[in-house]
Amino acid sequence: MFGSLAVLAGASPIVQASRKILSSPLCFFHTHTGETLEVACSRTGMAPYQQSAINHFLRDFRTEEIIDMDETLLLQLTELKHRVGNPEGVYEIISAYRSPKTNNMLRGKSKAVAKKSFHLQGRAIDVRLRGTTTRDLRDTAIAMQSGGVGYYGRSDFIHLDTGKVRDW
Repeated sequence: MFGSLAVLAGASPIVQASRKILSSPLCFFHTHTGETLEVACSRTGMAPYQQSAINHFLRDFRTEEIIDMDETLLLQLTELKHRVGNPEGVYEIISAYRSPKTNNMLRGKSKAVAKKSFHLQGRAIDVRLRGTTTRDLRDTAIAMQSGGVGYYGRSDFIHLDTGKVRDW
């Protein structure tokens, strides 16, 4: 799903805008595994080893299952860190891909977990950005109008997905 960005002519505004700023890396810290990852982005996409690395990094850490993450989601993250004025920021990952088993387990614990969550498709991520408040991150993500944005102030993270534009 992470194919070359060069083939995205006629792509959404978020994809088009992101082409201009893909020279800085995406840096991640996974809050559950302690792993870190930095992937270099370019206007022509990511190398296959980077695609594999990011899919592994954003795996369901409970079951170790891996899925291809949606390229548009990564472009949203890239655009967002630039728009909030924190291009060198590190994203702290709370949740990315979720297997059906994990999603069902989480649904049993919280009404906030959707039965048909975009996490199941590799189209959603729950994050915070070091050096940026989650309120600012939320407000900027909503202004981008590029997908779903959820705000979880008590837990200090936002949810981003590549579904229709909406917020909660």
